Amino acid sequence: MTAAFAPLPDLLLEPLVRAALIEDLGPNGDVTTRAVIPAGTRYHARLNAREAGVVSGMQLAAIAFRLVDPSLAITLHRPDGSLCAPGDVLMQIEGAAASILSAERIALNFAGRLSGIATLTAAFVAQTKGTATRITCTRKTTPGLRMVEKAAVLHGGGFNHRFGLSDAILIKDNHIAAAGGISAVLQAARANVSHMMKVEIEVDTLAQLAEVLSVGGADVVLLDNMDTPTLHQAVTLVAGRLVTEASGNMALPRIAEVAATGVDYISCGALTHSARTLDLGLDF
Repeated sequence: MTAAFAPLPDLLLEPLVRAALIEDLGPNGDVTTRAVIPAGTRYHARLNAREAGVVSGMQLAAIAFRLVDPSLAITLHRPDGSLCAPGDVLMQIEGAAASILSAERIALNFAGRLSGIATLTAAFVAQTKGTATRITCTRKTTPGLRMVEKAAVLHGGGFNHRFGLSDAILIKDNHIAAAGGISAVLQAARANVSHMMKVEIEVDTLAQLAEVLSVGGADVVLLDNMDTPTLHQAVTLVAGRLVTEASGNMALPRIAEVAATGVDYISCGALTHSARTLDLGLDF
């Protein structure tokens, strides 16, 4: 089971890469390369995988090289969403050695970070095999990089939760407390939002879940920090009337047993906030 994805337009990604290059090059540019690389030196470089994983960030790496030097010739061998093994060539870059060296770190930072997210997501997805449960990310992303980190989740076979506060109604425990309870908050949500917008509400107990089902007005219920037996009871109680999402303490060793409860989605912030960078390198 994999999620469909398409490349994001370069127009949306270029500002992210440009900002990273400006941060790295600073006011004086690449002083090391300018000092030691003779003008006119040309080279052939390979962006290589040094460990197995799922590739992501190739589009951003290519943009980094092209922003530094549009004349660089870039050949992609492993597109975003593909598997890689140690030693695989993901991309080749030919042209001015100085340009390749100046873009190297930013290209690797994006590719390594996003490939790490895609690889971790794929590990979570593998634990749901044989079930209909989908793995989804959260809003716990690096500020400014949510768009590309969520794309990396798709590359790993996962699915995206809402992108931001404007996508959908997600009523959390603090909303319930401030609004005066489950009944009040659900009635207010339905009274004040478009019929096109989904409403999700978080519950911590089966008693809260029963109240949600009684009041009505929700499309999705987030079953937060429940142990596995309680999750199973919750799915049975819902009986298909709402989309179910399990969240909280969703560590990799637990995913298979949670998926076996029949929940529709498992959301995990660790996909984006705790993924280890995949080891990639640029070799001349």
